[in-house]
Amino acid sequence: MTETPKLSAFRRIVVKVGSSLLVDSKAGGLKEAWLDALVDDLAVHHKRGADILVVSSGSIALGRSVLGLPKGALKLEDSQAAAAVGQIALARTWAEALGSHGITAGQILVTLWDTEERRRYLNARATIERLLDMRAAPVINENDTVATSEIRYGDNDRLAARVAAMVSADCLVLLSDVDGLYTAPPATDPKARLLPVVPRVTAEIEAMAGGAASELSRGGMRTKIEAAKIATTAGVHMAIADGRVAHPLKRIEDGGRCTWFLTPSNPVTSRKKWIAGSLEPKGVVRIDSGAAKALLSGKSLLPAGVKGIEGGFNRGDCVLIRNPDGGEIGRGLIAYDAGEAAQIMGRSSRDIEKILGYSGRAAMIHRDDMALGGE
Repeated sequence: MTETPKLSAFRRIVVKVGSSLLVDSKAGGLKEAWLDALVDDLAVHHKRGADILVVSSGSIALGRSVLGLPKGALKLEDSQAAAAVGQIALARTWAEALGSHGITAGQILVTLWDTEERRRYLNARATIERLLDMRAAPVINENDTVATSEIRYGDNDRLAARVAAMVSADCLVLLSDVDGLYTAPPATDPKARLLPVVPRVTAEIEAMAGGAASELSRGGMRTKIEAAKIATTAGVHMAIADGRVAHPLKRIEDGGRCTWFLTPSNPVTSRKKWIAGSLEPKGVVRIDSGAAKALLSGKSLLPAGVKGIEGGFNRGDCVLIRNPDGGEIGRGLIAYDAGEAAQIMGRSSRDIEKILGYSGRAAMIHRDDMALGGE
């Protein structure tokens, strides 16, 4: 059997918390003792230096209780109203719980477009990275107050996987009301057995997915398998574990029952493969020899080293990076529209605000958004 990972080995961990874990379906309030125990676990990893991100459901469940909305399916406008009320309580809850361990919480509300459209993707990624640089813990949720069926994930399993991929996390933990993936529904098949390790998501694994298990939960095992495909493709190891117990992350670390979905890759190489091979270049950035040397030594591309701009690209598009001889040395996601890039090329990053009228990114292409030849 393939050896299961240890949470203590990961440097950036995303933890998804389902509504049914956080909110008492009968009383409509928070399960405060459970949350305190989970935050104790999160603080252990934060203290050792790991980056911690939380994808938390619960805003609609909390808001419907405050507003006295009936149980069962809600109309879209009622869900959005419940989310507007519940999101305040949810954010305050996480801020206080994390703050008790000296961890600053930062709220991030996203929609499907924020992780799919490259301009918004870069903005969200940059904001989260800055919070992590300052040792804050981003608490992320779908923006249910504005999301409609056309622009929503509808479940936080896939959202958590997209977030994990976006921030180059190396571990995603889905805490739920199941303790992993079984060969068959355990409630109806006494022969069903837990799969502790899934080396690869195959058609057979996908066929094992069932429906939603909880009244408050939007997702079921099917969405968790889809999340596993997203995560492992991006180089992220993923675990499905029972979150109903106290100290669920400690339980995983101690070898408790769960299912690990493994990936042979890592977030950095997966992201670079995506940039290098999956995106159509929309333009060209020509650089001088000094910039070419800097890039090969691991630096970002600054405007000062750019000598030419070609194409009508937009911020977040993939562009080719060519050296003074015209050879392609790599590709990257550019931080400026073509017109803006043309205005600041050859200039110091300190001059960007004076030229463009706003303070933009110091790098035209950040090292994390670049794939050079041979990488």
